Amino acid sequence: MEHHYEHFWLDPKFWVAVSFVVFVALVGKLAWAKITEALDGRAARIRAELEEAARLRAEAETMLKQAVTDRESALIEAQTMIERARVEAEQLGKTMAAEAELAAQRRERMAMDRISAAQAGAITAVRHAAAEIAVAAARAVLAEQLDATADGALIDSATADLPRALRAA
Repeated sequence: MEHHYEHFWLDPKFWVAVSFVVFVALVGKLAWAKITEALDGRAARIRAELEEAARLRAEAETMLKQAVTDRESALIEAQTMIERARVEAEQLGKTMAAEAELAAQRRERMAMDRISAAQAGAITAVRHAAAEIAVAAARAVLAEQLDATADGALIDSATADLPRALRAA
């Protein structure tokens, strides 16, 4: 049983279709607005992230250039320090060699002084020993050759010669 209306706008199917189209249009407009808003927000976030990435890349390039410059200056400074250390080591080596030479000369002089002192001590000891031997020999010779009469003559001769010896002194 289909009913035919004279005019199509009087048909309820027409109004259901119109209301469906209006509903879809309103929901579509709201959905379109939300979708475009979400897409615009996402695009803004992506744009911000790209700008941040570009900024970070520029900073990284600047830091890389700075690091390369710092590395080069550190290498130059290290080479300078090595050269300075080499020169100081050479100077220190020369100084130490000179000091060692002076120390060896001092030790040699000290050894020579010790040898001279030992030699002088030995000569003195030999002289003392010779003097003691001579005194002992003189005692032995005098004891054999002098008796009481010869002793008296010697003492008389020495006392007689005493005033002359005192005037000479």
